[in-house]
Amino acid sequence: MDRVSAFDEPLKKLLGGATAKVMAEHLDLHTVGDLLHHYPRRYEERGKLTALADLPLDEHVTVVAQVADARIMMFNNGRGKRLEVTLTDGSGRLQLVFFGHGVHKPHKELLPGRRAMFAGKVSVFNRKMQLAHPTYQLLDATDADEATEAVDAFAGRLLPIYPACKQLDSWRIAKAVDTVLPSAREAVDPLPSSLREGRGFTPLPEALLKIHRPQTKADIADARDRLKWDEAFVLQVALARRRYADTQLPAVARIPAHGGPLDTFDAKLPFTLTEGQEKVSKEIFDDLATEHPMHRLLQGEVGSGKTLVALRAMLAVVDAGGQAAMLAPTEVLAQQHHRSITEMMGELAEGGMLGGSDLGTKVVLLTGSMGMAARRQALLDLVTGEAGIVIGTHALIEDKVQFHDLGLVVVDEQHRFGVEQRDALRSKGKQPPHLLVMTATPIPRTVAMTVFGDLETSVLDQLPAGRSPIASHVVPAKDKPHFLTRAWERVREEVENGHQAYVVCPRIGDDADDETEKKKGKKQPPEDDGDKRPPLAVLEIAEQLTKGALAGLRIAVLHGRMNPDDKDDVMRRFAAGQVDVLVATTVIEVGVNVPNATAMVIMDADRFGVSQLHQLRGRVGRGSAAGLCLLVSEAHEASPARARLSAVAATLDGFELSRIDLEQRREGDVLGQAQSGVRSSLRMLTVIDDEEVIAAAREEAVAVVVADPELTHLPELRTALDALLDKEREEYLDKG
Repeated sequence: MDRVSAFDEPLKKLLGGATAKVMAEHLDLHTVGDLLHHYPRRYEERGKLTALADLPLDEHVTVVAQVADARIMMFNNGRGKRLEVTLTDGSGRLQLVFFGHGVHKPHKELLPGRRAMFAGKVSVFNRKMQLAHPTYQLLDATDADEATEAVDAFAGRLLPIYPACKQLDSWRIAKAVDTVLPSAREAVDPLPSSLREGRGFTPLPEALLKIHRPQTKADIADARDRLKWDEAFVLQVALARRRYADTQLPAVARIPAHGGPLDTFDAKLPFTLTEGQEKVSKEIFDDLATEHPMHRLLQGEVGSGKTLVALRAMLAVVDAGGQAAMLAPTEVLAQQHHRSITEMMGELAEGGMLGGSDLGTKVVLLTGSMGMAARRQALLDLVTGEAGIVIGTHALIEDKVQFHDLGLVVVDEQHRFGVEQRDALRSKGKQPPHLLVMTATPIPRTVAMTVFGDLETSVLDQLPAGRSPIASHVVPAKDKPHFLTRAWERVREEVENGHQAYVVCPRIGDDADDETEKKKGKKQPPEDDGDKRPPLAVLEIAEQLTKGALAGLRIAVLHGRMNPDDKDDVMRRFAAGQVDVLVATTVIEVGVNVPNATAMVIMDADRFGVSQLHQLRGRVGRGSAAGLCLLVSEAHEASPARARLSAVAATLDGFELSRIDLEQRREGDVLGQAQSGVRSSLRMLTVIDDEEVIAAAREEAVAVVVADPELTHLPELRTALDALLDKEREEYLDKG
């Protein structure tokens, strides 16, 4: 068997069809390599394993203990039968219970004095801890040799506990691993030998043996260090190759002229740029001045002035004779950007118009719902170069849209855009345009290195002068209904003081919405099991407020299924102060800028994620008056949902919140899109805890790629990359 095929061997061949089927369907394990990379979650020492006194309630546990007694009990006038078994381990006692037809086998096997390993979920019955219908494996055997072997296997050793599922217990997985473990010796080592020796790493085959069957705790530490490095390094090599390939592409250098539109714009700014804006702008201008496409991620706190930085970059490109396109995720946001950029530019946005500046250019809007005539004119302005700046939704990507000379693409809120869409827009330049990706969701440094590893990162973490603090509070509507009454009084007070408010709901509440709910089977978040009601809806809450708590105020609704003209009309009226309270879905989450809006009430706040709540909250406190954000929730005080809300209420630091968010959700969601381009998601590495490993792996990866971009002298590393990225996924990462 050659070295690669040992790992590619289907599990079916070695483990049999039934086990292989469960592994494929429930654990996504298909080959020998997959199973060898299915690492134990933790290890139990026999002494620790048997402490019945410390069992956690409602958790799946694995215990080793001795049967103290077993008895059959009858109930239902003799029609029902149950087997009760009492276990002991010296630290405590535990009851097992088996019902119905399930009593026969354990009744024969679980005799007093026998030792076994049991797994199940701990519950309480009659104030006693119990395991109902646990699975078990006997540890003593009738044959003396077998008994010694079983004791050897479980007595002195560290017992691996694998991520398991209902259909397959940890020890069955352990048995399957024993079957495939000899193949670990065939593992292809991806690390260059100089790197491996330089850092003193265990060879890969040895690391796999140690992680699955450690003799000591030092074995586990050795193996973990090595396997974490592999994951970080191979992924960083893939990303470093992306970045290297980008530096080989040609691009037009865009250097602004002295005394051009950018200088004119800067001279008219009514305030000075923050230090952060100056620094980030310099990084961007340095990139724009090179003959390779810029690929930069600009992440900034809500309200840190990202749009201004992006506009200055666009003006620099216009200054140098090119065009800039800004891609926004929704029509509401595209219109909002168009409005605020036109206002910021003043006469510079009126190129070719009466009263416009000689240095000006046209700023056009392009969205799917525009009228035919306006659309035709916008397309004409783009192809002739009359329009230096275009702002639009994915309508910009359509084949019909042609540019005169596209020099810069700015993507707002990148996580809302498909990779293919971004790529399609980039292909509209004569040469690849420069790319600036903006996100208002702060991302911890290591996540940025892993998820957006093909982009250089700039961070804006200062808020401009004049931004007001936002006070945030959790309103426990179920436990303390008078708090909710007070919340509506606070909204009324804000309006009476000349300000405006948002009320945000998770759902729209129209027919289409209800249909979707039905199709989804009204699935609630797991922590809401006790409360089966659907999330609160915009249309219902707006009606209740109009008739009740906020009667007499001017209330309007805004949601994604409204006609685009109606949406724009509502936003204009709200911005003009003709609406007191805007009841909306999360369409207002990004980019909406109404400085006079000072209060926000988020209904069913526990139905939103941490970063989404932070985004929403950033819509208030944008002017000189302080902001107020009230997080209304019916979640139980001790629930994880309430813990999340308390975290949001406790800090305005988006980077701190993104860290909390990531710790709660772990990597799955965060790496979502980047990892969908990667066959083996991170199994050993946790991007939040392994910052040093990721940073060091990135450095080594860059050095390796610079020295040998094609990895010609590192065939093993190429093999590992091929296992991580197939062709289609590599293209995905390439575009992403």
